Amino acid sequence: MAVDPNRYTQMFSVSWEQLHKDCRTLSWRLLELGPFKGIYCITRGGLIPAGILARELDLHMIDTVCISSYTWQAQGQASVLKHNFQGDGEGWLLVDDLVDTGRTAKLVREMLPKAHFATVYAKPEGRPLVDTFITEVSQDTWVLFPWDAGFQFVEPIVQSGTD
Repeated sequence: MAVDPNRYTQMFSVSWEQLHKDCRTLSWRLLELGPFKGIYCITRGGLIPAGILARELDLHMIDTVCISSYTWQAQGQASVLKHNFQGDGEGWLLVDDLVDTGRTAKLVREMLPKAHFATVYAKPEGRPLVDTFITEVSQDTWVLFPWDAGFQFVEPIVQSGTD
């Protein structure tokens, strides 16, 4: 996805190890709020956090709410691609990786107003829409998740000839 240089002035890079630690911390916070019937995860970002939370909270019922709000070019209008639930979400945990502007969160909140909404990371504009989160980042920060980043060889400084 192209990162809008006018919207994002900072980068917060999350490693697999950090994501796992943050999800476990989120699990500890959620443990005292349960038990939950299961998890509805918002795809695609919520898939990995939901898997970690399901393991830590011993939840076996997991379903997805498929929302599209990002393209490879920019963030756009959120639209529901798939949901397979009935009711208002009471007793369920709703999980996503990040709440940003709150567009996706608002849409899902309208569908599941009684679900407990948890995200790993939150930005100020979307934060009021979630019940539990671990880390707040500024609105102008791009959160680089490990599934969006790749590893590549980098020459040692001494070999690159730059200071």
